[in-house]
Amino acid sequence: MRLLVTRPHPEAERTAALLRAAGHTVDVAALLRIESIPAAELGSGPWSALAVTSTNALRALDEHPRRAALLGLRLFAVGRRTAAAARTAGFHDVESAGGNVEELAQRLHAWAKANPAGRDPLLYLAGEDRSGDLAGALAAAGQSVATVVVYRAVKADKIPPTVATALASGQIEGVLHFSRRSAQAYIDCARVGGMLAEALAPTHFCLSAAIAEPLAAVGAKRVLSAARPDEAALIALVTAGV
Repeated sequence: MRLLVTRPHPEAERTAALLRAAGHTVDVAALLRIESIPAAELGSGPWSALAVTSTNALRALDEHPRRAALLGLRLFAVGRRTAAAARTAGFHDVESAGGNVEELAQRLHAWAKANPAGRDPLLYLAGEDRSGDLAGALAAAGQSVATVVVYRAVKADKIPPTVATALASGQIEGVLHFSRRSAQAYIDCARVGGMLAEALAPTHFCLSAAIAEPLAAVGAKRVLSAARPDEAALIALVTAGV
């Protein structure tokens, strides 16, 4: 099966390698570019812990002037892959708290109730655009959160020419979407190129039902959502959909 991966680099290459190992032909068109905000103002603290929902937040800390001070804090991460990236980045007290924002919020709330240090604000290192409301969920439960934007996603202007040609000729059989923002970028770039119908024709494999919504709304006929919001479940969906 010839597939298109639209997520940003470097995650796109990892996903493409997994799909190729499973026997697929894979094109990559990273329609979002991640930009770090290296000197984002973190505030004075103290903080009870850190929360991250993407490895992009960890990469944004690589050159932050206050990085060393953060390494001693406990870090709660969405999913095992982000937790592993946090350990590689130098954090020692790391907990993987589920695979989505809702599970992370539940784990953080339970920890804050059991831990007196949880009375201090939690520092959430976030992206400029967020699909879930971690701060809102915790605030509703009485937990104070300081949300700091440390990276942003910048949309591409168009689908790369070689990929556009493959879509126009019907060679791309499936497209993988890892975020609602990247799905919308795919739609927008296809419109700019005057090829929305061709871009919607393949099967669209989405990390969640929320990500699938904008594709279905503009007329994609075959849109499938993973059983869980993680890469393994999405690849399993591709295998089942072949």
